[in-house]
Amino acid sequence: MITSLAIKNYALIEDIRVDFKEGLTIITGETGAGKSILLGALALVLGKRADIGSVKDSSKKCVIEGHFSVKNYALQNIFEENELDYDPQTIIRREILPGGKSRAFVNDTPVSLSQLQALAPYLVDVHSQHETLEIVSENFQIEVIDAMAENSSLLKKYQLLLADYKSITENLANLKLQKDEALKELDYNTFLYNELQQANLKKLDQQELEESYETLNNAEAIQEALAHVNKLFDEEPIGILQTAKESRVVLGRIRDFSKAFEENWQRLNSVIIEMEDISAEIAASAEKIEADPEKLFQVNEKLQTLYKLQQKHAVASVSELIEIQNSLAEKVNITLGLDEQIETLENEQSKLRGAAMQTATELHFKRVEAIPVLKKKLEETLFPLGLPNAQFQFELLPSEIFKSNGTDTLQLLFTANKGLAFGPLKKVASGGEMSRIMLAIKAVLAEYKKLPTIVFDEIDTGVSGEVANKMADILQQMSKSLQLLSITHLPQIAAKGDNHIKVYKEDKNDLTNTYLKVLNEEDRIVEIAQMLGGKNVSAAAIANAKELLN
Repeated sequence: MITSLAIKNYALIEDIRVDFKEGLTIITGETGAGKSILLGALALVLGKRADIGSVKDSSKKCVIEGHFSVKNYALQNIFEENELDYDPQTIIRREILPGGKSRAFVNDTPVSLSQLQALAPYLVDVHSQHETLEIVSENFQIEVIDAMAENSSLLKKYQLLLADYKSITENLANLKLQKDEALKELDYNTFLYNELQQANLKKLDQQELEESYETLNNAEAIQEALAHVNKLFDEEPIGILQTAKESRVVLGRIRDFSKAFEENWQRLNSVIIEMEDISAEIAASAEKIEADPEKLFQVNEKLQTLYKLQQKHAVASVSELIEIQNSLAEKVNITLGLDEQIETLENEQSKLRGAAMQTATELHFKRVEAIPVLKKKLEETLFPLGLPNAQFQFELLPSEIFKSNGTDTLQLLFTANKGLAFGPLKKVASGGEMSRIMLAIKAVLAEYKKLPTIVFDEIDTGVSGEVANKMADILQQMSKSLQLLSITHLPQIAAKGDNHIKVYKEDKNDLTNTYLKVLNEEDRIVEIAQMLGGKNVSAAAIANAKELLN
């Protein structure tokens, strides 16, 4: 319930604060006094978009703050789902800064407007003449039936199944689209993959191939060069190796005379050993080198294939080609495996659809059972409200189309008079009848679910006399289980309130300001007497007002 509302620098309000209590609170005031301003301020707290034009003094900040006691409404999950800090005494503050920027806070934590709007329906339910029109909405009508049928847990189960079904359906559609796109590229990717696979890349060493090619392609020149080197090494008597050996013999004669000569001999000996090894390797290489046109052709063919693939894929190494080959293999395998994935998802989709449809069917039958009870209660409630012949027909039909609240379609038919045919509620009910029907619905719902604070803005439009008395009785009865605020022009309803707030205007220093006043018992007598007979209160009006209050 709302416990207080503070308004500063908004419309005709300078700075006021009003406390609200449990039960039925009546709000009265002359037309234009500012009752709509009060509702406008409350709407801002509940997430309505701010308008700098509604600020009284645009050079100052506008602040509207509502305090709510929510401990009895089990809203912890709602706060958590919307990433809000829960507090049994929740404070919502809206600020409109001089530049027009708006800010919102829940328990002093900045929040977005969408977060505030998600929380609002669990705090206050405002019904003006505009909101009354929601009664013709199919979703609202089904919501009323579900409350009667106690379908909340079943409806939640259905909505979870529907969410999973929609998610699977979306994934399936994306997978099929992916398959269509992949199939277009499958042949080309398969060709590229096979081309790379046939090249047997993992067994290719590009550097080794290039060396082999150069060796085979220049076999004669290499043989000549190696033979020439061998000749330089070993040719008698001036070969490099022969000359070195002779030098070693000469140094050997004097090696014992000096440490330096010994070191020279050792170094020359090491050179000779290394040269002998080199000479042997060159000789061996020379024996291996031979012209092989067939092998040269094979090596060249492998190299040309490799070069073409590198050019085709814009890379410079075998390892990069192998990476491309692996990537292509993955693409081909994914494409070929999509059918299996699609089949798996289609099976899951089918199961979820069946489960959702089964739950929707359960919802349908529970609604069918609840409709006669709802019909009877509405007609009984409307009887004393001046609609003794009101009758409803609920045409509830299942379909194959999933909606947020099931698969049912509903048409609510109504007639207010005997002998007249039923027609769609939105076409045959007048504005006054709509208001009374909405009141009847809320009165019935109050018996079956924990409703938030309800604000009725002139729900009594178009009624008077005994009907007004009956409407007042209904409001009073409803207020025993919930906090109810009613803006009214009818003294019969005003007299039934547990609390009474008057909205009025005063002109001071060429400025008009709206004020709120909580009326005591004497104030209420005068206020209701004025509602009965105008500003000039007569003794009869006073007596009548006292009688109504009693």
